[in-house]
Amino acid sequence: MKRPFCLEVPRARLDWIAGRVADAVIGYAPDDDADWKYGTDARYLAEFRDHWRDRYDWSSAQAAFNALPQYTVEIEGIAIHFYHLPATTGERGYPLILSHGWPGSVLEFLEVLPLLAARGYDVVVPSLPGYGFSGRPLRPIGARDIARMWRTLMVEVLGYPRFGAQGGDWGASVTTALAQDHGDVVAAIHLNYLAHRPSGEMSAEEAEWFKAARRRMNDVGAYSKQMTTRPQTIGLALADTPVGFASWVLEKYRAWSDNDGDIESAFSKDQLITSVMTYLVSDNVQASMWLYNSMTTARPTDGGPIALPMGFAHFPRETVPPPRAAAEKRFNIVSWQEMSKGGHFAAWQEPELFTEEVSVFFDRWR
Repeated sequence: MKRPFCLEVPRARLDWIAGRVADAVIGYAPDDDADWKYGTDARYLAEFRDHWRDRYDWSSAQAAFNALPQYTVEIEGIAIHFYHLPATTGERGYPLILSHGWPGSVLEFLEVLPLLAARGYDVVVPSLPGYGFSGRPLRPIGARDIARMWRTLMVEVLGYPRFGAQGGDWGASVTTALAQDHGDVVAAIHLNYLAHRPSGEMSAEEAEWFKAARRRMNDVGAYSKQMTTRPQTIGLALADTPVGFASWVLEKYRAWSDNDGDIESAFSKDQLITSVMTYLVSDNVQASMWLYNSMTTARPTDGGPIALPMGFAHFPRETVPPPRAAAEKRFNIVSWQEMSKGGHFAAWQEPELFTEEVSVFFDRWR
């Protein structure tokens, strides 16, 4: 049975974080470091540390999290946190579950929740197991495990016999697994990130894309390799140092958002700190990385063709997707949209654009 949830971080935990931030020493950088050439910029990290220490207000962020109806329910032994906002149009809403990824959280959807509810949707936004305000598993689990939990949440806990699902990053993997394994209760899916592993003979277009994708992974994918093969090594190191964890993820927020090289044209320092805090207040820095370990036995691209209707939106600063013809080997694509702006954190950075795209797609199945 679901229980109402109110976020109240223990004072002792907040004091521990504040103390670590205050004591953080920012290291040096090469003398030719510019434009985050070698990774997170030391000068920006020092500014970030100072703002966090001297001006950031967690109580305001906590109040924003608590402004919308949220709950917890135990599923497979894990306390799952989720938002559930019914349609505000005075009519029966169409159920829709939105799933986030790493290094994101439910924070990404706080603005989208009321926008979609105003468009006639019953919106459900859970924290992935081991992320944000959910409990964590005892050991690494994968996207298909989470998809099974989401089915339980939507059908057995909330009573929706059929629903739509949307996701990006790991949320895209979970959403794909929902379509792959639970097509009897999922009507359609929408993704804003598309993982792809070529199979069989590739077209010239797909082969060119694959070469570019491998170059990109070699350039920016070291974090994923580390977290996939040895998540505890980096997890233990970063869980004890809030500013160190911020350094690990700030580079991703900058590289993956639509910002022309200026991270704060996409997100303010307060927004970025709050995102980092969603991992720290619940001590989920390590657990969030465990999900990557599932790729040692299964990958997001595993599985055969999916018959359910799929919509895809490519936001320009997101990883370049495969050619549509290649993606159609697996997905029943009924909508493929090239968006005008936005990136990896589409719902967070462009909530109105994201809402319009998602609602227009799912309107056809209401």
